[in-house]
Amino acid sequence: MDIAATLLFHGRSDDLLLIQTYGGPSFVVEDLASAIGVMLGRPIILHLRGGAMPEFMAAHPGWTRRVLRRAQAIVAPTRYLADAVADYYAGRIVVIPNVIDLGQYTFRLRHQVGPRLFWMRSFHPIYNPGMALRVLGRVRATHPDATLAMGGQDNGLEADIRGEAVRLGLADCVRFLGFVDSAGKRRAGEAADIFISTNRIDNTPVAVIEAWAMGMPVVATNVGGLAHLVRDGETGLLVADDDDREMADAVLRLVAAPSLATHLSEGGRDAAEQCGWESVHDEWRGLFARLGQRDGAATTATDIG
Repeated sequence: MDIAATLLFHGRSDDLLLIQTYGGPSFVVEDLASAIGVMLGRPIILHLRGGAMPEFMAAHPGWTRRVLRRAQAIVAPTRYLADAVADYYAGRIVVIPNVIDLGQYTFRLRHQVGPRLFWMRSFHPIYNPGMALRVLGRVRATHPDATLAMGGQDNGLEADIRGEAVRLGLADCVRFLGFVDSAGKRRAGEAADIFISTNRIDNTPVAVIEAWAMGMPVVATNVGGLAHLVRDGETGLLVADDDDREMADAVLRLVAAPSLATHLSEGGRDAAEQCGWESVHDEWRGLFARLGQRDGAATTATDIG
């Protein structure tokens, strides 16, 4: 209701409508917002965000096509979603990386890493936080000093994960940070050496880009868009979905090989810089210009997401 009211009362003063598009239940809102945009005669950009979008589009092809054809352009953060949406949309598809403010993150080159792990996402089944505990347990079998910091808001699983940490005998080596703001991310990133991403579904997680910006080598499950984001052996190490043994082995490999840790730390920072606003700004300006808007720096938009 708030989105609809905002568009109806203020949308005519904007040059374009930018809709964050996740699929799932939120597609109802994305449908409504884009329909209002058409009614107002405003150009529409759909910005694809959700890692489960390919499955959603396959399950609802007619609905997907009806909403997507309202857009003058679709933006995807990697080729993963750009390729997936091509079967449902015949217009302009542009790949623009997710953006972060590099100035908010302190880079520390990791010449040698210890088994100090950092996990950051919400406590939800699709992010598989229990796998992080299992990885820690395996690493502690040979490195009893290993630790894990877990940050993110609770989406129904945090109490279970806390209980699982106790059951596995890991309660004294796991810190639950809750939701972490920018300062909290910097503190956690400075205290940790390796970032682990246990996601079962994802698109282009900003958490991985933030880890790169802070210099942490990344070990991630090879799911969704992560294979398009992380270059295995160059900007991170990819392992099979829900394979805690393979992820633990990758962590131990980094601990034992300082040259690999340094290589991934450097490669990750280079990748993060490609997502800095200085790099991404011109791509957005160019898109606005191609849509026939006035100078991109002056364009006003309602961003729905």
